[in-house]
Amino acid sequence: MGKASNHLFAVEFSTLKNLEFHDINDNHVGVDLNDLRSVNSTPAGFWAGNNHFQDLNLKSGQNIQAWIDYDHLQNELRVTIAEAGSQRPETPLIFMKNTSLPKIVEEEMYVGFSAAMGVVFEENYILCWSFNTNGTATFLNTSNFPSFIPRDIKNSNARLIAGITIACVVLLLVVVAASLVRLKTKQYRNLIEEWEIEYWPHRFQYKDLHIATKGFGEKQLLGCGGFSQVYKGVLPTNGLQVAVKRILRETDDGVKDFIAEISSLGRLQHQNLVQIRGFCRRQNQLFIVYDYMPNGSLDKMIFGNPKKVFEWGQRYRVLTDVAAGLMYLHEEWEQRVVHRDIKSSNILLDSEFNGKLGDFGLARLYEHNEISQTTCVVGTLGYIAPELIHTGKVSPATDVFSFGILMLEVACGRRPVDPSLQPAQVVLVDWVRELDDNGSLMDAADLNLGGQYVEAEMERVLKLGLLCSNPQLDGRPGMRQVLQTLEEEAPITNFDASFHLQMSNTWRSPKCYSHSADASISISVEGR
Repeated sequence: MGKASNHLFAVEFSTLKNLEFHDINDNHVGVDLNDLRSVNSTPAGFWAGNNHFQDLNLKSGQNIQAWIDYDHLQNELRVTIAEAGSQRPETPLIFMKNTSLPKIVEEEMYVGFSAAMGVVFEENYILCWSFNTNGTATFLNTSNFPSFIPRDIKNSNARLIAGITIACVVLLLVVVAASLVRLKTKQYRNLIEEWEIEYWPHRFQYKDLHIATKGFGEKQLLGCGGFSQVYKGVLPTNGLQVAVKRILRETDDGVKDFIAEISSLGRLQHQNLVQIRGFCRRQNQLFIVYDYMPNGSLDKMIFGNPKKVFEWGQRYRVLTDVAAGLMYLHEEWEQRVVHRDIKSSNILLDSEFNGKLGDFGLARLYEHNEISQTTCVVGTLGYIAPELIHTGKVSPATDVFSFGILMLEVACGRRPVDPSLQPAQVVLVDWVRELDDNGSLMDAADLNLGGQYVEAEMERVLKLGLLCSNPQLDGRPGMRQVLQTLEEEAPITNFDASFHLQMSNTWRSPKCYSHSADASISISVEGR
């Protein structure tokens, strides 16, 4: 008792004088705050005309009506009682102003009514009560209420003796009435966090996402990540097909990634970026809602045993789409965005197989004239630029490296790292460089294509992939140059000389790999 964590706000109607709780008599009304010791109590009764106080015997068997008004703005509480059916007295029985009430009231609480016995036989009747948090409590018409006043006192007493007496000390537990709950619930639902105001404040109701995904059922599951699951859904409000990403646990890093994805992707608008529709945050669960991509991810289209081989023309167009999206991130938006997790599983395909870059959970934003201060190495093994291991500094060039690996992956039909192959072939980029050095670059083309590709395009992608994955970041082109090359506005030969000159004086990419080709790595170099 007496603990602040109790969050108890009660109006008691007591017919027992309990010395332990310092009760004033055995017929009183009191206000309890986090304790059964009343902070304010007075003999039961009401103020009639001419300031005449009329006693009410709570155990007389009379029907009693109660009004409880709590003004949450002024922190004022009024308690009034009278015989049921009579007019409400103008002067309340209890009036108090207590600044501790807002600390007791929580956003969601229960409204309760309970009773306990004082002596063996009593008749107590609180016929009705009403409560309000903003103004006068609602008037209740008791004319049609049943009357519990016994017509025959002797018969009544006999019934009481034969049965079990209920209600001697009536405790009216009002822990935020319905109106207060509605008020607080509304405030909670409309609560906008500081970062939300700055970036993108569209929230979905959890119940809508639960309905959309059929309770996040297994049949709706599209895929899983390290800390997340993605479900297919149909919004009940408008019938829109969406993908709902649920972050499985709210770690500090999980919240940071969640906010990063909302704050970046929520404001970005480009035809080659997956469009976010909104988000939801419910207790320790985080959700992001995207446009649904009916053709899934690029890696599943190439490596997921599709019924039909993903043809070369579609692959080439997807690479061009992603290059356009990256150029927008690096150069055309109001801030510079480094995605930091370019890989085939993060490239999604719409109904017409257009490529769209998604999953901005690791993205970092900074001004165009600034240098990124991030020193945390994150990404997916096989796509991480070598300089990140040494400095942890991200830049558009680190995305270019990952995109270079992606181009080789798409052209060769091979994962960036495949431990099942011969040692010289395990790391894709090293294998392709070796073929290029030996003059047999075209041998790297995906055999599943059966030679059905435009040779000039395949050579362009392979050479450009090697150039972008240059271990020396200064030797990599920018995404504008990459896009121009893919669109045949600039020849790849413009970069050949500098590429081979640097490659002859630099080291090969490290022979490190994981048995999980899509394993993620996150190495903290120092705090951001």
